[in-house]
Amino acid sequence: MPEPDPAEKLLREHEAQLDELIADVEPPEDDATDDGVTLDLPGLTLGRRDLMKTGAAVGVATSLAGCSFGGTGGGNGNGNGASTTDHKVPPGEHDDYYGFWSGGHSGEVRVVGIPSMRELRRIPVFQKDGAVGYGHDEQTKEVLREGGDVGSVAGHEWGDTHHPILSESGGDYDGRYLWINDKVSGRLARINLKYFETDAITDIPNMQACHGCSVQSPDTKYVYGVGEFRVPVPNDGTTDPDDADSYWSVFAALDPESMEVVWQVRVSGNLDNADSDKEGNWAFATGYNKEEAFEIDGMTHDDRDNLKAFDIEAIEAALDAGEAEEINGVPVLDGRQDSPLTSGSDPIVHYIPTPKGPHGCDVEPSGTYVTASGKLSPTVTMVEIDKIKEVDDPEDAIVGQPRVGMGPLHTTWDGRGHGYTTLFIDSQIAKWDIEQAVEAEKGSEEPVVGTIDVHYNPGHLQAVEAETTDPAGDWLVTLNKLSKDRFISVGPIHPDNDQLIAIGEDAETETGGMELVADHPVHPEPHDCVFASRDKISPNNIWDREDYEGEKEYVTEDNSRVERTGDRSVEVYTSVKRSEYGLRDFTVKEGDEVTITVTNIESSRDIIHGLAIPQYAINLSIAPQDTRKVTFTADEPGIYWAYCTYFCSALHLEMRSRMIVEPRD
Repeated sequence: MPEPDPAEKLLREHEAQLDELIADVEPPEDDATDDGVTLDLPGLTLGRRDLMKTGAAVGVATSLAGCSFGGTGGGNGNGNGASTTDHKVPPGEHDDYYGFWSGGHSGEVRVVGIPSMRELRRIPVFQKDGAVGYGHDEQTKEVLREGGDVGSVAGHEWGDTHHPILSESGGDYDGRYLWINDKVSGRLARINLKYFETDAITDIPNMQACHGCSVQSPDTKYVYGVGEFRVPVPNDGTTDPDDADSYWSVFAALDPESMEVVWQVRVSGNLDNADSDKEGNWAFATGYNKEEAFEIDGMTHDDRDNLKAFDIEAIEAALDAGEAEEINGVPVLDGRQDSPLTSGSDPIVHYIPTPKGPHGCDVEPSGTYVTASGKLSPTVTMVEIDKIKEVDDPEDAIVGQPRVGMGPLHTTWDGRGHGYTTLFIDSQIAKWDIEQAVEAEKGSEEPVVGTIDVHYNPGHLQAVEAETTDPAGDWLVTLNKLSKDRFISVGPIHPDNDQLIAIGEDAETETGGMELVADHPVHPEPHDCVFASRDKISPNNIWDREDYEGEKEYVTEDNSRVERTGDRSVEVYTSVKRSEYGLRDFTVKEGDEVTITVTNIESSRDIIHGLAIPQYAINLSIAPQDTRKVTFTADEPGIYWAYCTYFCSALHLEMRSRMIVEPRD
C-alpha cells in the first residue's frame, strides 16, 4: 500500500485536533459564563468559555487555511473559480475613486486608486521623509515641531496612523481635508488635499493614544479624537500608580480650520473607535475596560461594556454654563457615569450597555442606527439614535443584535440596506440586512444574507463612500492582518493582504453576491482606509503662488542672489529649472546661519526639482511654482556641491551649484 501524501497526513492530524477541541466544548447552563456573569442576549447560547474554545478551534482552522493543501490561485475565496468582475484599469486610464490608507507604523497615508488598487502616492505625516523632502524644509519642519518636537529626546520619533477621515459638507465629501490620528500619541494631523501635503499636527493635551477619530457629519464643525489609554492627569510622577481614579480617558473635539482643541469630555473606562450621526447632534465611541483595571484579567472581568453617546448640544450648553474645568489649556467636562453632568435629566454622555469589548463604531448612511461590532461577542449591537434621549433605560435604545459570526470587528455599508462586518476569527466578511436585523430576535442569524472567505483575519473594511449619506455600493476593501501563503515568501515578516471585493450585485447565493476579485500585498500595517469619487477631489497639478505670497518669495532667474543680513547671517535666493540653478555658486563664511530659498520656476506639471547638500543634511523637494526654504549653520569650511535629486532632463547629472564656505578670519 503506498504511503499517504505528507500534506494529506498533516491535514488529517489537524482535523483530528479540531474535532477534539470542538467536542470538548460543554453546553452552557442557563446562559451563564464560567465566571458567574451572564451574556444577556436572547437567542444567544454561547458562554465565554465556549467562545474562547471555539475561537481556539477556529484558529486551528485558520492555520489550516494558511497551509498549501488546496492551492491558492485566483477565484473568490469560495471555490467558485476565476473572477468575471472587471476591476482592471488599462494603461493610460484613470481610477474611479481615490482611496486613502493609513500607513500604520510608517506614520504616513497612502493614496491608492480604486478599483485598480495601484498605489499612487505616499503622504508622510508623523515622520520625516526624504523622498519628498517632508520635514527637511522650514515649512514642514514647523508642522512636525508643532506636533510634538519630532526628533527631540522628549518628542516623537515615529507615528502609527490608523483612521483616515475626510471633510464633509452636506453629508458628502467636499475634497478639502483628510485627517489622520496617531495611535502612538495623542496627535491628530490634517492633510490639505489641494496639495496632498500634511499642513497641521496637533498634540492633544490630556491624551496619550489617539485611537479612533471622526468628523462631525453632515458638515465638519468638529473633528473628534478618541483617547484610548487611561493616563494620569497630570502625569508628572506624583500620582499613586494604583489610584485608578487619577487615570483619565478623554473624548476631544478640534476645530477643523485652526486645529485647536475646543473641548474635551472625560469618560469612564477606555475609549476605542468613533463615528457621528448625520444631523450634527451626536458623536459616538465604543469603549472597553468599564472596570478601569490595569491588567487584562481585571479589564475583562465583567460581561458588559458601553457604547458612549455624546450629546453635542448638551455638551455645548454645559460649556456655556461654565461647567468645564480648564486643564492643560483645554476646557474639560466631567462625563463619567457618576458625574452630575451625566446623571441629571439632560446628560452630556449616555452609556449604552453592550456585550464585552465592543470595537467598531459605525453609523449607517440614513443616520437611523449606530452599531457597535462585538469583537468578543458574535453580534453587532444596533442602537436607534432617536431613541437615546427618549428611553429611561439606555438599553431600551438597542433595537437589533444580529449574530454575524466569530470576532466581528468593523462594519461598513452599501447604501442598499446592507451592512458588511469583518469576522476576525472566522476570516470572513458577513453581509447582513439592516431592517431584518431590527425585526429579528436578538441573537438571530437570519439577517445574514451571505459570507465570503478572506485571507486572513480581517480587521477594518470599507465600502466605497460608505461614510457618506449616499454610498456608491460597488466596491469593498478588506484589510487583512495576515497573508500567510497568498504570496511568494519574503522572509519572516510577511506583507498584509488588502483584498478588493465586488459588492455591486445582490444575489441569493452563499456570498450574497460578494465576489473577491483581487489580492494586493501591502507593507505592514495599514489599519483603515476611506474612499472618495475622483470627481470630489481636485488637487492642484502645480503650486498656486497665492498660497504662500507674503510668506515666501517667488525667486526668478534674474532675482537669484546672495544677501548678507548680519555679521553671521546670510540669505541665499535661487531659482531652479531643468539643467540649472539660478546661482551657479554662492559663498558664505564659516559659522554663518544660512537660509536658502529655492523656487521651481517650471510651469509644466510633474517636473519636480530637488536641492541636496548632503554634508549639511539638506534635502529639498520643490514642485512646479513652489518655493521652499531651509536654514542651517555653515560650520565647516570647504566646497560643497548642491545637486538636483530628481531626474529631470538629459543634463540632470551636470545640473548643480557650489556652496563655498570660507574660513572666518
